[in-house]
Amino acid sequence: MIAQLSRPHDATEAVRRNLAACWTAVVNAGGAVVPMGCPLPPVTQAALRPTVERITRELSPDHSRLLVATVDGALAGWLLLRREAHPLAAHCGVLNHVQTHAHFRGRGVGAAMMRHAQGVARDEMGLERLQLAVRSGLGLEEFYRKAGWTEVGRWPGALRVAPGDDRDEILMSLAL
Repeated sequence: MIAQLSRPHDATEAVRRNLAACWTAVVNAGGAVVPMGCPLPPVTQAALRPTVERITRELSPDHSRLLVATVDGALAGWLLLRREAHPLAAHCGVLNHVQTHAHFRGRGVGAAMMRHAQGVARDEMGLERLQLAVRSGLGLEEFYRKAGWTEVGRWPGALRVAPGDDRDEILMSLAL
């Protein structure tokens, strides 16, 4: 089941705690969703909590929504869908923090969230295009290609995962 949170009060303390727990598990399992201001893995829920609080505080039906996937009542994954703030790009949206908990990978949770996000972006937010950035070296670009996304550019070596381990940041786009 995929729920949509579009206002700060939708993100209860339990929801925020579950988001931080999922995010911690994803990052520590090698996921590429390390937010600004957070140390590199291993991370703790406490390190991710300020970003979760900021994300949920900024929820707005017109500008920022969380999609939360559950399986048998457990948080299986989530993503943030945002409208670009600048008027020249307000017809575009950005997906951030796309993640599936390691316990639920390979069960179609990520693909279901991506399909749902496309519908919300197009039908509810009136967006015409989505964009996202992914780290190379994890196979993520193939996941997004299968979901209809197109690679539109790369920042070579933009992400330093560890000394001597630089990865490209891959820019992807999806016309709605």
